[in-house]
Amino acid sequence: MMTIVQLLLVLGLMVLVHEFGHFAVAKLCGVRVETFAIGFGRRLIGFRRGGTDYQINALPLGGYVKMAGEIPGEETSNDPGELNNHPRWQRMLIALAGPVANFILALGLMTGAYMLHNEVNEYISGPAVTDYISPSTPVAKAGIHSGDIIVHYDSVENPTWEDVLNHSALNPNQTIPFSFVHDGQRTDTTFFLKFKDSPDKFTVESALALGLVPKMQDTPLRVSSPVPDSPAERAGLKPNDQIVSIDGLTIRSIPALLWYLQDQKGKPALLDILRDGQHLGLAVTPQLSDSGDGTKAYHLGFKAVEPPVKVEQLSFAKSLTASWEFGKKNSTLIVDVLKGMFERHISVKSLSGPIGIGQAVHEAAQMPGWMPLIGTMAGISINLGMLNLLPFPILDGGMIFFLLIESLIGRDFPMQWKERIYQVAFVCIVLFAVMVIFNDITKLPFFVKLKS
Repeated sequence: MMTIVQLLLVLGLMVLVHEFGHFAVAKLCGVRVETFAIGFGRRLIGFRRGGTDYQINALPLGGYVKMAGEIPGEETSNDPGELNNHPRWQRMLIALAGPVANFILALGLMTGAYMLHNEVNEYISGPAVTDYISPSTPVAKAGIHSGDIIVHYDSVENPTWEDVLNHSALNPNQTIPFSFVHDGQRTDTTFFLKFKDSPDKFTVESALALGLVPKMQDTPLRVSSPVPDSPAERAGLKPNDQIVSIDGLTIRSIPALLWYLQDQKGKPALLDILRDGQHLGLAVTPQLSDSGDGTKAYHLGFKAVEPPVKVEQLSFAKSLTASWEFGKKNSTLIVDVLKGMFERHISVKSLSGPIGIGQAVHEAAQMPGWMPLIGTMAGISINLGMLNLLPFPILDGGMIFFLLIESLIGRDFPMQWKERIYQVAFVCIVLFAVMVIFNDITKLPFFVKLKS
């Protein structure tokens, strides 16, 4: 129930802002707006002012704007307040205003977030430097080693780890070109990114399984607390101990440490520990134990201090720049997804509908701090704006596309043509929505268990 409420609030805000963009520009252009509605269905309350019926309806999912003469097939007249009696450039501006409002909302949300509390893992936005890479992983077979720097990945030069993760998710079961620097020498190579699940399931853990192991910090791993009766406790590991190396190998992340332990298959190891400024050698024998997901792996048994994060209160100018980059990166990701679908290496199953969006919003709301939720909301707003710019009838982009063609040929399309095109487009949109919602349902835990 909480997920549904959160979904209604977030999607409602996104659609309301989108429709307000159309409303504001239509009013400025002198188009008569007959209805501005919050929600759909039966009218609950409202008032009329300036020829517009402002209303709140029973189903609080978004809203809509009804302009005079907007719907094909309506009786037309020479009324200057009707949409189709206005110049094409004004109608283009009105169509463009909805997506632009979504982009402005995303820009505002992220600018405010960056000004108040900008918290990110340091390694995510830094150079793609590798930690320990297991020799058995696909990436290792391409020749990369621990401590190397990835300087090209897919189409990105000098990528951050965020770039690497994003472009990995976009290219499942594809051969990815990448380059790395080892001992000052650049190597240009490729590797096959094998991933059986849909791209939306690609996570940091998926990247780790391929051998894409980030160096998460420059300082040694710090122990928060050993697990009672674990190999770490029995070896004498204490809170605030720093693990400088294991068997002489410098490791700077828990994933890298776990990979090394699995490769050693439980062999005794020697830890170089820094405690109160003094180096100590501790012998420890890893223990095969439950990983928490039904699998078993070798562990030492301690909780580590989280990798460092950057928390900044950016100036307005820097926040605006960071927000712009966030929007640009998310917009290009959507373009890459659509391109991948046409090239048939990204499945339509990777798309999320209302259920998937609701789950993402709920997960973000459960995370500590406001940044995950604000970032998710901004991403949804950008998605909504980009989706509506697609040159497909019924969508804003389709209206703009029609108007551009009419401008080129110097006359309007016959209204009967438009009616038929919009009818077919409406059926296609409904079928597409049903397919996406069905995908969402099949990803729910209950159905996943049925399929397994």
